[in-house]
Amino acid sequence: MEQESHVSELQKASIHNPADISVICFYFLVVIGVGLWSMFRTNRGTVGGYFLAGRNMMWWPIGASLFASNIGSGHFVGLAGTGAANGLAVAGFEWNAMFIILLLGWLFVPVYLTAGVITMPQYLRKRFGGQRIRLYLSILSLLMYIFTKISVDMFSGAVFIQQALGWNIYVAVIALLIITTLYTVTGGLAALMYTDTVQTFVMIGGSFILMGFAFNEVGGYQGLFDKYMHALPSQMQSPTPSLYNISASCYMPREDAFHMIRDAISSDLPWPAVILGLSINSLWYWCSDQVIVQRCLAGKNLTHVKAGCILCGYLKLLPMFLMVMPGMISRILYPDEIACVIPEECKRICGTEVGCSNIAYPKLVVSLMPSGLRGLMLAVMLAALMSSLASIFNSSGTLFTMDIYNRLRPQANDKELLIVGRVWILLLVGVSIAWIPLVQAAQGGQLFDYIQSVSSYLAPPIAAIFLLGVFVKRVNEQGAFWGMVGGLAMGMARMIPEFIYGTGSCLFPTACPRLICGVHYLYFAIILFFATAAIVIGVSLCTSPIPDKHLHRLVFSLRHSKEERIDLDTEEEEEAKKREAARQRRLEQAKTAAAKNGKLEHVTEVEGSKAAASCRWLCQCVGWFCGLGTGSQKQAEPSAEAKAEEKQRAMDISEHPTWKAVVNINAVIMMALSMFLWGYYA
Repeated sequence: MEQESHVSELQKASIHNPADISVICFYFLVVIGVGLWSMFRTNRGTVGGYFLAGRNMMWWPIGASLFASNIGSGHFVGLAGTGAANGLAVAGFEWNAMFIILLLGWLFVPVYLTAGVITMPQYLRKRFGGQRIRLYLSILSLLMYIFTKISVDMFSGAVFIQQALGWNIYVAVIALLIITTLYTVTGGLAALMYTDTVQTFVMIGGSFILMGFAFNEVGGYQGLFDKYMHALPSQMQSPTPSLYNISASCYMPREDAFHMIRDAISSDLPWPAVILGLSINSLWYWCSDQVIVQRCLAGKNLTHVKAGCILCGYLKLLPMFLMVMPGMISRILYPDEIACVIPEECKRICGTEVGCSNIAYPKLVVSLMPSGLRGLMLAVMLAALMSSLASIFNSSGTLFTMDIYNRLRPQANDKELLIVGRVWILLLVGVSIAWIPLVQAAQGGQLFDYIQSVSSYLAPPIAAIFLLGVFVKRVNEQGAFWGMVGGLAMGMARMIPEFIYGTGSCLFPTACPRLICGVHYLYFAIILFFATAAIVIGVSLCTSPIPDKHLHRLVFSLRHSKEERIDLDTEEEEEAKKREAARQRRLEQAKTAAAKNGKLEHVTEVEGSKAAASCRWLCQCVGWFCGLGTGSQKQAEPSAEAKAEEKQRAMDISEHPTWKAVVNINAVIMMALSMFLWGYYA
């Protein structure tokens, strides 16, 4: 206990110096300043302005924002931790995405743009009709945000802050959430994408500095390869042999630690599962997840979107060198802590019995970085945590507002939708704070395995629906719905027993029946994907197809069609228009009645004028802060012609031939580079 207290005091002291505090304060001032600047630049008083940054983003903030939204603190903690425990192969999760990002820019985004949608469930509703698929996907996406993305970011942020600072975790996370919520609620997507751009440079810059210190400490690149296989903890014998024995495989580095392509049956990441199963998870994340696609839909044209995808792809080369290898170096430098194997010892070091590999990256920061730079790396981790959380908050606000609330109140105007989106974000923050104790209690072994396994049980049916919906015209609503229901049932049949029995550890294997839990989670993703696709196609072939008049510009083969599309949700829109017309008639009647009582109204106005003047400045400040406009500054609703023109511009997927060739050549270069690296480390 005294030793723990001493460690805690040391950690607290590590940040109590002017250099670190100055760097952190300066960083936060820059981020908030960029957010405020973007608030002045963009029109946040409309749904398109707030949720899609006015559809006017250049390629470089798109690419930087895609990368920053993807690379959260979970990557710093999870990639480095799994690298420390199992070697290089986990970088395949990042390099696999480089190919899928190109699918997003070249195949999926053109269809989403011509469809004229803001959210992914909205696309499914236009593509298939009906409400049940859209509602199903909206609710499932919100659940996945809360229980995988937010929880993972909270946990990894907690690991880092506790290692680096010794702060009370609740105070630290609540403060982070408040700052994150502040610029998410006020600035909308434009503020997110500009602050993401700043934070991408902070993350990459700080990570490069730490990588330099780590490689210098271990004796260079060759030193990593020479010393990793000998990074063993000093305590390897069980203190209580009657309770458990420790086999060599629990503390020895894997023989294939430096191989990306591993055995198809016995390894931790079988190569067919990584190539195919991981691609399925990536297809869901990169091509149909709201957080990612929303950034692409904000691009000023298709060429900018493609260039942004290429920039993100190049940035995805970096995690191998900035996170995975430093994690392996951390094991070499601190084997007793990072590679601990005795449960009691691990509990003392990091608070969890199954292993301490998750502290690999924070341990490097605390131990290697000098004052000032340690503050910079804390800022990097805070940047990653805030960026990822802010992206989730903004995208879940969009999903809830446009897909759930707008269905309940179709007559809601822009101002009401914006207020609801912001209130929903505040509710999510409350859920996030309440979730912290559960995340702390669930400090399992490999954080990255947790993320990917949960994705493997829930995401493949969604990936199958989007892939078939975009490329196969014959798929209809009945097939898509029953495919999703069947896929979810199969995924839950695997996930629930795994959570009940636990995933186990090297010392204490899980009691989950081998028939259920014995298949690797990435192999299970492949089975689930093809089973869902079979249900979708089978049911679709047994029911009537959707006529082409409903599919113009909603499937890849008809993306250039000039025919008029009759949306399958037209009936609902007509019903909404009728309700809106009825509301307008009621307003007119109220105005007529008020005009008859003009004198009474005049007296009331005179009496209330002083009170109105006293609060007007406050109302105007709040209105500007939230981008709603007040009083005389209220923005006029765009005319029908202006709306139609803006919609036509947003749906345009034409490209300048020269720039189209430039992005295509860059895409080929990026794929060649990725394949070379896969081959080099295979």
